[in-house]
Amino acid sequence: MAEIALFISAFLAATILPFSSEAAFYLAITNEMPILNAMLSASSGNILAIILNYYIGYFLYEKTKTKLFKSKSGKKTYGLGHKYGYFTLLLSWLPLIGDPLTLVAGLVRLKFVWFVIIAGSLRVLRYYVLTLML
Repeated sequence: MAEIALFISAFLAATILPFSSEAAFYLAITNEMPILNAMLSASSGNILAIILNYYIGYFLYEKTKTKLFKSKSGKKTYGLGHKYGYFTLLLSWLPLIGDPLTLVAGLVRLKFVWFVIIAGSLRVLRYYVLTLML
């Protein structure tokens, strides 16, 4: 049951909602949840949520593309997002800015496989580093 609660907490934390999966992860480990279970629950919840964010951004593109490409700054911003998007995903694990970056990744239509590899592995790495700090 605790694994499900941690999964949900990590999922909500990776959306734009103001949740902290790190606090829930810390609580789970200090309450003697096996580290592997905590890592799997938190990582899978977090990764599924960033996939949801990506697809929200992906579908927002269809709604906003005419407005986006009408302006010169919109075209430039889209081009920069597409050109540097994979590098900015390296910041996607950070609190506050990371989750909107996963939405923007979908908006600028970064390749889904690379998105999951980069952003997903950073989410797992974040929890791993937290276990080393405990």
